[in-house]
Amino acid sequence: MDKIHQLACRLGEQLLQRRMMLATAESCTGGWISKIITDIPGSSRWFERGFVTYTNIAKREMLGVHAGTLEAFGAVSEQTVLEMARGALRYSHAQLSIAVSGIAGPGGAVPGKPVGTVWFAWAGPGEGVDTYMERFYGDREEVRQGAVRVALEGLCDAAG
Repeated sequence: MDKIHQLACRLGEQLLQRRMMLATAESCTGGWISKIITDIPGSSRWFERGFVTYTNIAKREMLGVHAGTLEAFGAVSEQTVLEMARGALRYSHAQLSIAVSGIAGPGGAVPGKPVGTVWFAWAGPGEGVDTYMERFYGDREEVRQGAVRVALEGLCDAAG
């Protein structure tokens, strides 16, 4: 069993113990976090739903990300993932969410945001949201896989 699958199994155990549900808001990972989770039999007991919001329109319509946030900071920003994580909770029945937005490459880099830049936000009950940015190296697959791993690690920490 690989590391990512192990993390997802551990997360499921933690969420079941805490009687919590999870929602995902994914951009650059394209539903990969949701896929890993739903590979686990019985994950419907702790995984509520996933939002794949690859475009800015989807982020606005599905998660309530403000147009002004996207215009001022871009899709790959702390401000955007924070709104995505809060929106995932607002538009679901979950108590914990993860939001991911990044530049997986090979193109898409902008000044100050090179390929491999990925922002994360984890939101739980209450107003608190933890954010984190990591720069991954490698090809598109490696960037996305690294983002899934970091997202699951953070979820395990949040649910622990």
